[in-house]
Amino acid sequence: MATIRATCPTCADVELTTRDLSVQVCSDTSQGSYSFRCPTCLLAVSKQAEPRIIDLLVSSGVRMRLWRLPAELQEPKQGQPFSWDDLLEFHDLLQRPDWFDQVLGSR
Repeated sequence: MATIRATCPTCADVELTTRDLSVQVCSDTSQGSYSFRCPTCLLAVSKQAEPRIIDLLVSSGVRMRLWRLPAELQEPKQGQPFSWDDLLEFHDLLQRPDWFDQVLGSR
């Protein structure tokens, strides 16, 4: 099993095995990252990685997980963007005891 050196923000360089790391790649954008739990302080660490690093880790035996962007990002946007005023108005509405009826009535 390969030994891989990675950097923990708290402990500096740590040595890991291929079982200690996982690689995540977005199938929509091809952007990738790797993550591990530091064996010294147990901090969960995640770092962006270039494709050549991803390839090297996967070829060494690190497991890879593909993921996709949420479908909602592809939906067409309609209407005006939500503003700070809209947020304050919604906050004020939620303070009223009949807020749910108000929301249902605005459909």
